[in-house]
Amino acid sequence: MSITAQMVKELREATGAGMMDAKKALTEVAGDMEAAVDWLRTKGLAKAAKKADRVAAEGLIGVAVKDGRGVAVEINSETDFVAKNADFQEMVRAISNVALTSADEIEVLRSTHLNGKPVEEVLTDAIARIGENMTLRRLHVLEGDTVVSYVHSAATDGMGKIGVLVALNGPKDKAEAIGKQFAMHIAATSPLALSEAQLDPVVLERELAVQTAKALEENVASAKPKPDQVIHNNIIPGRMKKFLSENTLLGQQFVVNPDVTVEQAAKDAGVEITGYARVMVGEGIEKEKEDFAAEVAKTLGA
Repeated sequence: MSITAQMVKELREATGAGMMDAKKALTEVAGDMEAAVDWLRTKGLAKAAKKADRVAAEGLIGVAVKDGRGVAVEINSETDFVAKNADFQEMVRAISNVALTSADEIEVLRSTHLNGKPVEEVLTDAIARIGENMTLRRLHVLEGDTVVSYVHSAATDGMGKIGVLVALNGPKDKAEAIGKQFAMHIAATSPLALSEAQLDPVVLERELAVQTAKALEENVASAKPKPDQVIHNNIIPGRMKKFLSENTLLGQQFVVNPDVTVEQAAKDAGVEITGYARVMVGEGIEKEKEDFAAEVAKTLGA
């Protein structure tokens, strides 16, 4: 496969690797971008890159919570100007409230009525009125004894760029008191899963492959190589333990008190975290990069 300058550029932006290293990585794996990231990590030339760091889209996440049920709804727009529009924000709030009471899936939400019209039609009317394309993209529903919400980079009450829901069991007053802190922690750290048991096996296998290759290659290059038994029984398991502690919510160090894990902080508070959702605007959406002047011109219809 031919390795293009654009491919090298994208890999450099995603990993921070040098141009020649990025080109060599792509050549080694026949142009597979994810495999190239892993190759660079194996060589110690890049950090783990999350896909969310490489995508962009505009819009808002609306959150609503009531009686042990919470929802996070993503509605996208073409530009951030629309996300700041009061009309758009009111629509996000209204749709979030409809989802809270009447929908468990995105397709159900689209057909649920709001002010006498299906939500999908309400969105179509808003597109015609505001003059910009919009999409109702995702709905996350979370239930528990207590559900607490948090919005990061809030545009107004109950909506912003990142919406977090946390479900907890235990006394309601204690759950609500510490639940907000847990939600803020999740917004900041973006864990991959609640615990190791809930982590995608594919993610675990991929990380194990990277850490194994990296440890073996480092050992070959070392002036004092360690026995294979040490590599496989100590070094690789140690690195995987570190990966789990950094990427599972319960295993992470609690940002409010780094001396304890989130799991221990919950136990100390007399509650149990049973689930969470973290929804960020634009995750998984590829958006063509555009400079600010071009965006303004586009918005003004120039």
